[in-house]
Amino acid sequence: METIESLRKQIDSAEDLQSVVKTMKGIAAVSIRQYERAVESLRGYSEVVERGFQLIAKQRPEVLRTSTQAGTGSLAAVVFGSDQGMCGSFNRDAAEHASRHSNKYGARERERVFLPVGIRAYTELENLGRQPEPPQSLPNSVEGLTPAVQRVLFTIEQWRAERGVSQVLLHYNRARRGASYRPHTVQLLPLSPDWLAELARRAWPTNHLPAHPGDWQTLFTVLVREYIFLALFRAFAESMAAENASRLAAMHAAENNIEEKIDDLLGRYHQRRQAAITEELLDVISGFEALETK
Repeated sequence: METIESLRKQIDSAEDLQSVVKTMKGIAAVSIRQYERAVESLRGYSEVVERGFQLIAKQRPEVLRTSTQAGTGSLAAVVFGSDQGMCGSFNRDAAEHASRHSNKYGARERERVFLPVGIRAYTELENLGRQPEPPQSLPNSVEGLTPAVQRVLFTIEQWRAERGVSQVLLHYNRARRGASYRPHTVQLLPLSPDWLAELARRAWPTNHLPAHPGDWQTLFTVLVREYIFLALFRAFAESMAAENASRLAAMHAAENNIEEKIDDLLGRYHQRRQAAITEELLDVISGFEALETK
C-alpha cells in the first residue's frame, strides 16, 4: 500500500527528472541555433565555389567529362547519426534511408562500404544486417566540426586509393520546422552531371565571363577539393542541428509525460494525506468521547 512518504519520494524524483529534461531542452535549443549559424556561414564561400564550377562548365566543359562519370568501383556511404541517445528514431531513420538509397546506384552488395559517423548509427546499421566500418566520432561543439570533417575526408581518400571507391554518398537528416527532420542524400563523388549542366545553363551575373590564364584542370581540382570539404561540413552541421531538433521534440514529449505523472502523484498524495488527517481526527474524537463516557 502506498504511504505518504513513498508518494513524496516519487514526487521528488519526478521533479528532479523534470529539471533535467528542462535543462536538456535548453541545451538542445541553443545547439540547434549554433549549428544553423555554422551552415549559414558557408553560404558566401559556397557561392564562390559554385561560380568556379559554372565558369568551367561554360568555357571548358571537356574538363568535366571524366569527373562526372560513375566508375565501376565500390560505393562508400557515409551515414551521419549520433553518439548520444534520447533523440527518438533519429539514428534508425538515417540508417534505413542509407541502406535503402544505396540500392539505386548500381554497386553490388559486396562492393558497398558503410562509414557510420556516431556510435549509434553504427549500431543501427548492424541491426539492418550491414557490416559497417568502425564509427567516426562526432564533435562536441561547432569548433570541432573542421577536425571531424578532415578525419572523414582522410578516410574517403584512403578508400579511393586502396579500395577503388569511385562513388561516395552522404546520408544524413536535415532539420525542418517544428523540431522535426527529413532524411537527405548528397552525391559527393562523382560530381552530379545534372547539377553541372544546370550551372552551364544558368546566366552569369555580369555581361562578360572572367578570364582564367592558368591551367583549367588545376582550377577544377582545387574546386573539387573545396566542394568536398563544404559538402562534408554542411552534412555534419545539418545532421547535428537535426539531432538536437529530434532531442528537443523527445524532451518536450517527456516533459509533458512527467507533468502528467506529477499531477497524478500529487492528487494521490493529497488524497492519502487527507485520509490520514481524517483518520487522526476520528481517533481524537473517539478518544474524547471515550473519556467523556468514563
